[in-house]
Amino acid sequence: MRPVAFSPFEKSVDLPPYRAIMAVDAKGFTAEPGSAHEAISGLIPRLVGNVFAEAELEGPWNQPDFFGPSGDGFAVGLPTEILPYLVDPVPRMLQARLAAHNRELRYGQARLRLRMSLHVGPLPANPADPYRTGNGTARNDTHRLLDSRPVKAMLAAASPETTFLACILSDRVFADVVAEGYAGRHPDHFLEVSATVEGKPFAQRAWLLVPEVSGGLLAAGLPQADPEPERVSEPGTRSAFAPHVGRDNTGQIIGTVGGNATFGGGGR
Repeated sequence: MRPVAFSPFEKSVDLPPYRAIMAVDAKGFTAEPGSAHEAISGLIPRLVGNVFAEAELEGPWNQPDFFGPSGDGFAVGLPTEILPYLVDPVPRMLQARLAAHNRELRYGQARLRLRMSLHVGPLPANPADPYRTGNGTARNDTHRLLDSRPVKAMLAAASPETTFLACILSDRVFADVVAEGYAGRHPDHFLEVSATVEGKPFAQRAWLLVPEVSGGLLAAGLPQADPEPERVSEPGTRSAFAPHVGRDNTGQIIGTVGGNATFGGGGR
C-alpha cells in the first residue's frame, strides 16, 4: 500500500493491514563501552534470526514488512498469522540461545540479557523498502511496552546468571492469541500488569512472560502473611489475593493490588 497524504478526521481512507510487531532491546547496553556498541547491535538481530530459522520462521524474518534497528535492538513487522509462534516457541528458544551465547563468551564479547515486546495493529509498510516504513501508533506502543516499568523490573529481579529474557505482550495479543488458545502457552503462564513508562503519557494493560524464572522471582509464590481463602477466577485472570511478586532494581517489593501488578522502578 502506497502512503496517502491526508489530514486525519477529514475523510475516510484505506485501513492499513494489521501486522505483528516485535521489538527487542538489551539490558545494560548504555553501560557497555562505546567501542562495543556496534558489535552488540549486529549480534542481537543475528541471534534472533537464528532462532527464527530454528523455529522454521526464516521466511517472514528474511522478508519483513518493516525492520528498524534501534542501536541496542530492533523492531520488526511480521505477518499476523505467525503471532502464536512469537509467543511460543520463540521466547523459549531465544532464552536457550542466549544461555548458550553467555556460556560460551570469549574475551571482549558482551553478555546479553534482553527484553522483548509483542503487539499487533494497523501499520502502513512497504516490504520492498523495509527500513523506511512501518510507522504509526501500534509501533510506538510496542516500544513503550518494551521500555515499561514492569518488564524492566521483572528482568532486574531475576538472576543474571539464569534468566536472559523477559517478555511483555500487549493486551490485544494476549486476548486474541493466548486467551483464545492459539499459542502453546496457557494463560496462567502470564502475569497481568499495568505498563507505564517514566516521563511518558503511557499506561496500558499488558502481560508478562519469563521463559526461565529465577532469583527473586522464585520468591513470588511465598505468602507474605497468613493465606486468605482462595477465590475462583476465570482462566487468564488474576485473583485479588494474588501474592507479591519479586523486587524492583532498588530492592523494593513489587506487589499486586486487586489482581493488577504494580511495579516499582526498572532500569536498563
